[in-house]
Amino acid sequence: MANGEIYNPNFLVCAHPTAPLGSFLKVSRRDHPGYSVIVKVADRGPFVKGRIIDLSKRAAKELDILHAGLADVIIAYLH
Repeated sequence: MANGEIYNPNFLVCAHPTAPLGSFLKVSRRDHPGYSVIVKVADRGPFVKGRIIDLSKRAAKELDILHAGLADVIIAYLH
């Protein structure tokens, strides 16, 4: 990953194009506000037009979007 760590799908990490590496973001589902997760920015991306964040497998599971693959989310910068 861009931060030098080896990717582990069981960690709560994400890829974001502009948030500082090592910072933390709160990601919440728009359609289910009760579903949210705090992730560490560990990589750059996504590189697909229209997408704003890539989540690790564990983060997607926490948001209950693992099988859907995509969701409309709200991102809040924590630090």
